Amino acid sequence: MHDDANKAPLEGEVINESTSSEQPDTTMAMVIYALYLASFLVGFTSLVGIVIAYVYRGKGPEWLDEHYRYQIRTFWIGLLYGSIATLLTFILIGIPMLLALAVWFIVRCVKGFKGLQEKRAPTNVDSWFL
Repeated sequence: MHDDANKAPLEGEVINESTSSEQPDTTMAMVIYALYLASFLVGFTSLVGIVIAYVYRGKGPEWLDEHYRYQIRTFWIGLLYGSIATLLTFILIGIPMLLALAVWFIVRCVKGFKGLQEKRAPTNVDSWFL
């Protein structure tokens, strides 16, 4: 009798080593959100976060990949909004826009943390707002 458990995989055969009880690791996605929030104190941490998000994108279940996509969009949209608001500080309207941007950024990170804790994708990933 041949035991399939001890059988070596054939060349090119896809092996499914994950089990249904195994939970995906959300540590890196949480680290990215934390790096984004830390960027209020140390500006370059968001750059580290975006690099990590690009590296880990596509390497997990769909709901976790949506978090990486959400993080990437948060960075680039935030950079765009921040650039516009900075330019508009010369006519003083940029200052309240920068404050609104900070609130927007924090809310998106908190929504992401909450989604990770609940093991689900963040809501409104494609939104330019919240």
